[in-house]
Amino acid sequence: MEINKSYEPQKIEKKWYENSLKNGYFTPKIDKNKKPFTIIIPPPNVTGILHMGHVLNNTLQDVMIRYKRMTGIPTLWIPGVDHAGIATQNVVEKQLAKEGKTRHEIGRKKLVEKIWKLREEKGGRIIEQLKQLGCSCDWTRERFTMDEGLSEAVKEVFIQLYEKGLIYKGKRIINWCPRCVTALANDEVDHEDESGNLWNMRYPLKDGTGFITVATTRPETMLGDTAVAVHPDDERYKDLVGKMVILPFIEREIPIIADEYVEKDFGSGCVKITPAHDPNDFEVGQRHNLEKIIVMDEHGIMNEKAGKDFYGLTRFECRDKIIKMLDDKGLLGEIEPHEHAVGHCYRCDTVIESYLSDQWFVKMEPLAKRAIDVVKNGDVKFQPKRWIKVYLHWMENIRDWCISRQIWWGHRIPAYYCDECGEIVVAKEMPIKCPKCGSSKFTQDADVLDTWFSSWLWPFSTMGWPEKTEDLNYFLPTNLLVTAPGIIYLWVARMIMATLEFQDKIPFDTVLLHGMVLDETGMKMSKSLGNSPDPIHIIEEYGADALRFSMIFNTPKGADSYYSNSILDTGRNFANKIWNSYRFMMMNVEKIEGLPKKDELKLELADKWIYSRLNEVIQLSQKNYEELRFNDTANILMDFIWKEFCSWYLELCKDRIYNEDDLPGQLTAKYVLLDVFQTSMRLLHPIMPFITEEIWQGIKNYFPMEEESLVIAAFPKVDKQFIDKKIDIDMALIQETITSIRTLRKQVNLAPKTEIDISIKVTSDEQIELLKLYENYFQKLAKVRNIKTDINLEKPASSIAAVVQNMEVYLPLEGLIDLDAEREKLKKQINKLEIELKKINGKLNNSKFISNAPEQIIAKEKEKFHEIKTKLDITVSLLDGLN
Repeated sequence: MEINKSYEPQKIEKKWYENSLKNGYFTPKIDKNKKPFTIIIPPPNVTGILHMGHVLNNTLQDVMIRYKRMTGIPTLWIPGVDHAGIATQNVVEKQLAKEGKTRHEIGRKKLVEKIWKLREEKGGRIIEQLKQLGCSCDWTRERFTMDEGLSEAVKEVFIQLYEKGLIYKGKRIINWCPRCVTALANDEVDHEDESGNLWNMRYPLKDGTGFITVATTRPETMLGDTAVAVHPDDERYKDLVGKMVILPFIEREIPIIADEYVEKDFGSGCVKITPAHDPNDFEVGQRHNLEKIIVMDEHGIMNEKAGKDFYGLTRFECRDKIIKMLDDKGLLGEIEPHEHAVGHCYRCDTVIESYLSDQWFVKMEPLAKRAIDVVKNGDVKFQPKRWIKVYLHWMENIRDWCISRQIWWGHRIPAYYCDECGEIVVAKEMPIKCPKCGSSKFTQDADVLDTWFSSWLWPFSTMGWPEKTEDLNYFLPTNLLVTAPGIIYLWVARMIMATLEFQDKIPFDTVLLHGMVLDETGMKMSKSLGNSPDPIHIIEEYGADALRFSMIFNTPKGADSYYSNSILDTGRNFANKIWNSYRFMMMNVEKIEGLPKKDELKLELADKWIYSRLNEVIQLSQKNYEELRFNDTANILMDFIWKEFCSWYLELCKDRIYNEDDLPGQLTAKYVLLDVFQTSMRLLHPIMPFITEEIWQGIKNYFPMEEESLVIAAFPKVDKQFIDKKIDIDMALIQETITSIRTLRKQVNLAPKTEIDISIKVTSDEQIELLKLYENYFQKLAKVRNIKTDINLEKPASSIAAVVQNMEVYLPLEGLIDLDAEREKLKKQINKLEIELKKINGKLNNSKFISNAPEQIIAKEKEKFHEIKTKLDITVSLLDGLN
């Protein structure tokens, strides 16, 4: 059997992934006698490329999918991509800008054609990258939020909600991005704390009796003011209510009104009211029937309503000019530094504007009630649980959702306006006749729907809804959603609402929320910061298995993941260790002819121990997979495979493998090695699918197994009859004793081949029997020639000692080393260490040093003190042993 000297993931990974696709292993067969396990992928952007966040998110999903598939139930992972309206259109608009063109110059039809072309050219890139990562999605069910079926679902939902009165069109203050030239939902606005100013401005009273002072962080909006408000109980301003003030520069007369919205103890207690540019002011304007004056256009440029002094300026140029002109007129009061949260567009980071506009909205409160109940009663579980509070807080304070976007890429709103009478008709296709006036001329609404409007239907639209499909009946509700907390509102909550409304089912029963992938300094990874590596380059260098294992191993459930190139060594080193052990094992066991039946095995302590430990690991691994504690599984499996199987069991088997005179022992060692290793590969497969498949297939040549691939092989079942705590305890005593002997050898620098005698003071006859029975383990792993054991054993002359549990282990040195030379060497070492210790102690007792030195320097000195003190204690103990 030819096995490469080194593990080459590039050859192996592609081969086995293609094998899985060819054989349809990722496509489940519907079996109505079994309850399926289903995950829907959070669809990445259609033109996106894989980043480290995708690696973590999709690896977590794939681990669970592969584990569940091995348990024998129909397992489905539905893949797909999102059309990502604003983000994708921005890509094409940037390309146009390089050509000196705008979308308006080429028109809607050509822009949409260009985006579809981009989707054809680059839309499959992230899907291919997910395949490189090893994602075992059912690619035959791949969906796109703009494909024909999902487009039909979007129209159906819009129409149904409109007919129920849950979708309406209205003039409201919305978040507006002047760069993307579109409305944004509240959840699409990123708020950042910024240092700004609070400008106090004086508005002259019309009767000439003085001024009223208002404060604002956005002076440019004053040009749209239509009132000044005070609190009705504020005694300072009772006599001013009903009077008029003159708005500077515009010279418009505006009233002083009383409204409980005003906080009388904040600032001057007077608030400027701009109904067209502030959501709270809009509400005040509605109550007082105030005029709504829009003073800037959709690009954030001041319009003619802003007055001749400011027309054509950007909003920030206008701000600067207003401040200067107010100052010149003596109307500028105190300028106070002010920390406040400023809203930015989640796509382009432009400061958003509160803007009065005609938009389409979904009434969310009627949809939210059931979505709150299913989380409160535990039908939908959040892990970690702390996110339930966040979800409920948002849902219990939910606002209507602005769903219209003033862009061209996306699902166009299925609303048509009669050209003759203006009647709105909501329908899937262009109406033939106006129900009001009989006209046949219509114009479709120019806006498209928010990208999330198609995404909130993802759990059931991907399964064929509004058609009644077999998939929908069998696979919904799904079982697990793996996503980031940042989109609890944007996506998770909305999917729960939509699926309850249109399917009368929950979309999933568990939501696993993982943290962000940060760099080693704790910074969020991003291309702009230059701290985000390309996962495909990592896969090409280290292999997908190494990347997957490293990310899982270093990411506790629900926590942030700290990435640096050094963590990749964990996965790569583990893969190499597995490979090297596999190669050594196969090169030797293939020479041993035959394989015994399990009941013919001649098991000794090491065999019984490895089977006991294997079954304990099966039990723990299964529990951790089920509880989504994948990093715990990774830690347990690495410890078991590397430390227990490779470093201990494989070493202990070598004598039997080589011993042709003991065929039963040889065959037993062969059987147990192959059985334990193939079982270990099953346990590890969900995390490292490729190397485990390669090794499992290799073992299969010598250890017959019925399954044709590890992808669809059975996950190991625990056999409790093999779990034996007494054997675990006995083996632990032997291991600890061998480890202590190795440490003693190292302390006096004995050559690896030097054979030694050991004396052990035991506390029971049982210990004597155990150590004598497995003396060959000590000969093999610690080069021990003879072991002397006794309950009343005296410490041998010129020996060094170690304590193991309740035993004392002695290594007599007479004849092994030059005792006099060793004593002199140890005395010199002690003297040197004492001088170092005295020096550090002097520093740490020096009050000047402690008060002036940086904390990290003091900590380093304390660490050095403990390190040297430990060395000194060991060296003194060694010298005592020689006297």
